[in-house]
Amino acid sequence: MRPPARAPLTWRVARLVERRVETPTAHTLVLEVPDWPGHLPGQHLDVRLTAADGYQTARSYSLAGPVVDGPAGPRIELTVQRVPDGEVSPYLIDTYAEGDPVEVRGPVGGWFVWRPEETAPVLLVAGGSGIVPLMAMLRARRSAGSRVPFRLLYSVRTPDDVIYADELRRRARDDLGLDVAYLYTRRAPEGWRGEPHRIGLADVNNHGWPADLQPINYVCGPTGFVETVADLLVGLGHQPRRVKTERFGPTG
Repeated sequence: MRPPARAPLTWRVARLVERRVETPTAHTLVLEVPDWPGHLPGQHLDVRLTAADGYQTARSYSLAGPVVDGPAGPRIELTVQRVPDGEVSPYLIDTYAEGDPVEVRGPVGGWFVWRPEETAPVLLVAGGSGIVPLMAMLRARRSAGSRVPFRLLYSVRTPDDVIYADELRRRARDDLGLDVAYLYTRRAPEGWRGEPHRIGLADVNNHGWPADLQPINYVCGPTGFVETVADLLVGLGHQPRRVKTERFGPTG
């Protein structure tokens, strides 16, 4: 669903209707949001919490998939990873219960998005929970029946840290034109070729598209990871304007 042009950003009251555990530290929250204006894959929203004494705090979270029609209004999905000593993510994962309200505002962002009418090959490079907006793109591709070739390179610490593990296995098997590759930085699964390592030139070169195909490259993850991958892609000849990045702090 495409949001209205220049739609004003207003706070809306959302309620939790479903929770899915993705990893020991990451949960997907399904929120029902009356009058949600729609969004594009890759956009995010702001979540605001208000304490009993009036103190407020807000954080931004990527939208994990398309809008779904629920019995009482539109539903959206967020995948939240717990941040140690954080103010918002521990509440959303450990305390926030079905039926509880939370304020949301969005959608936000217009650069780091993929539209189903795009025809260029796509490379997605995710670090940790940076997979969330990229999964929104994979889901939108499938929903639109697109045959645009996609490649995903997903870097995680260990196999236990793979968010959407079951769905990614299904998509790699069933979604024509999608290739999925993993990189492990601390512990690799049995039978995985190579040793755990941080992403480097060989990984991006082997799993990405040649620059002369003019793919669109989306990179999301911690700041250092994103800067490294973006520099590698530009060094391999990709035009900077075709390297789209979304980053968060090292504790994200």
